[in-house]
Amino acid sequence: MATVRYAFHVFVNCPFDDDYRPLFEAIVFAVHDCNHVARCALEIDDASEIRIEKICRIISECQLGIHDISRTETCPDSGLPRFNMPFELGLYLGAKRFGAAKQKSKKCLILDCEKFRYQKFISDIAGQDIHAHKRQIGDVIRIVRNWLRNATLDSELIPGGAVMADRYVLFRKELPLLCERMRLSENELTFSDFVFLVEEWLKLNAQVRN
Repeated sequence: MATVRYAFHVFVNCPFDDDYRPLFEAIVFAVHDCNHVARCALEIDDASEIRIEKICRIISECQLGIHDISRTETCPDSGLPRFNMPFELGLYLGAKRFGAAKQKSKKCLILDCEKFRYQKFISDIAGQDIHAHKRQIGDVIRIVRNWLRNATLDSELIPGGAVMADRYVLFRKELPLLCERMRLSENELTFSDFVFLVEEWLKLNAQVRN
């Protein structure tokens, strides 16, 4: 059972700010609509666990990883860019390269807003296939769906990218009512709240699968 969990857990490494949130939530929806489980540093708030140890633990529990390195803008306060996403990508690749047998089975999807832009700021990953989402929700859902379909040995049929994007639009329309039923505020949802609502909606709107 633990092996099944590992094979279907997806580490999501991306910005968590308000500007990126629409893409982040679309990624989480796509992961779960593909019968997988999204994992990230937001899933637990435990002051007793050092952040880097929590990230390493989650990485070790996921065979799959989605890494968006598109956030290269400088912070208005410091004038410096955020390096968390490339750093966590490095941890993930390091786990695959130097980890035990289970860790060597890891697979990852690397996202950027433009296909070859990464060569200007992280050229060490040249030669790897980088997917460009152009900051479009439909594109990121399609990319995540297609990657998970190819990366996972799963015989079940999952909806195509366009259909999944349409399902996400419907989910967003119904989210306020779902929040009301669950006595949650849409503007105050935690990561765990959002995942719970996605899973509840998917149960009510299950696809016919082979």
